[in-house]
Amino acid sequence: MATDKYVIPTHLDDPELIGLWTLDEFLAMVIPFAWGILSQHILIGIALSSAGWWGLRKAKAGRATSWLLHLAYWYLPAGFTGLRATPPSYLRLMAG
Repeated sequence: MATDKYVIPTHLDDPELIGLWTLDEFLAMVIPFAWGILSQHILIGIALSSAGWWGLRKAKAGRATSWLLHLAYWYLPAGFTGLRATPPSYLRLMAG
């Protein structure tokens, strides 16, 4: 009876979900679908959104959840990631 008083989550590190998808999967589906609606190509938008979800799901398999942010840090301009406390990726030798 006393164990029912407190609820302890079993999975603390699970990402937040929007429906059945993580935020990046949801955006990979919604952006092409919204484009399809706005351009009046709904079937193409549905096909692109399902392909985007499937491709992102396959790319994320077995990797950390933030691997896209890590990839963006290394290969995109510094202002893209919004990380102000980190040095630019081209600096390989730090003074210290």
